[in-house]
Amino acid sequence: MSEQSLNVRFFARLREELGTEHLTMPAPAGQTAADLLATLAKRGGPWAQLNTGQPVMIAINQAMAKPQSAVSAGDEVAFFPPVTGG
Repeated sequence: MSEQSLNVRFFARLREELGTEHLTMPAPAGQTAADLLATLAKRGGPWAQLNTGQPVMIAINQAMAKPQSAVSAGDEVAFFPPVTGG
């Protein structure tokens, strides 16, 4: 992975529905996790759920984050569905 990119990972049902567990994405300056979700959602099909579907939890460098959290080149950003208990 180059210094100008992000390592994006998907877990649980997202991994299955999107058909991938990992992507390398460009890392524009000033990007937030919400911006990254919107960019991915523009791919259409099952990707659209990332911006309009069920809630998605976010971790940046293995720490829980919010949609407005900044993402920078070299970060690992993980998206996964909310954990439900029983």
